[in-house]
Amino acid sequence: MNIDLSDRRILITGSSTGIGAAVARACALAGAAVTVHYHSSHEQARSLVETLRAEGGRVHLVGGDVSKSTEAARVVDDAANAMGGLDVLVNNAGALVKRVPLGEIDDALYDTVLDLNVRSVVTASQAAVRHMQRARRGSIINTSSIAARNGGGPGTLLYAGAKAFVLNATRNLAKELAAVNIRVNGVSPGVISTPFHDRYSTPELLETMRKTIPMARLGEPADCVGAYLFFACDALSSYITGQVLEVNGGQYMA
Repeated sequence: MNIDLSDRRILITGSSTGIGAAVARACALAGAAVTVHYHSSHEQARSLVETLRAEGGRVHLVGGDVSKSTEAARVVDDAANAMGGLDVLVNNAGALVKRVPLGEIDDALYDTVLDLNVRSVVTASQAAVRHMQRARRGSIINTSSIAARNGGGPGTLLYAGAKAFVLNATRNLAKELAAVNIRVNGVSPGVISTPFHDRYSTPELLETMRKTIPMARLGEPADCVGAYLFFACDALSSYITGQVLEVNGGQYMA
């Protein structure tokens, strides 16, 4: 079965690079109208949009800091306005920020990590639901992490806790929003070769993690794409909500 998303309008937060960029490309190739979102990586986002447009994609670009409530809502509204509505929100924006032990966590770091990984999901979802209710359907797809399951690696207390929030918020929202025909699911990537790990993980740490993966390799952004397409496509997942799909090469088995 070919995945046809030609009747879907999709916003992917944090989609200038990595998993988000791969999902944006896949959704555009499947026919969806797509809005690529960025915060600091404007050049990468612009390049991605130009490439996808050259390939015939219906692609828009929006910038903003989704760790701030008003900005997150504006990003959603701008995307919906550009596409003529919103059917799918992929809450993908997030970051570890930095690895620190418990004793070095301060209020500023706490706020930064929780605002980016938790507040953005809550406030973007609030804004998205308003648009989805007009369309009388919708799908929210949250990006969690294997860290939500196994506690994360060294110095990731706040990030792992935030992603655990995302995992359980997915289940809670699935219960609440089913009544208005909005499905809520999640994707939980394992160790994926993206700028995330270029920034936060040493080659030695990545090799240590690789050795714990039964499939004996790190994942690539393309390895995650199918899970997002599955949850975005009603033909494949119309009776599925409240689920979090693990994509980790067998490193964690629920």
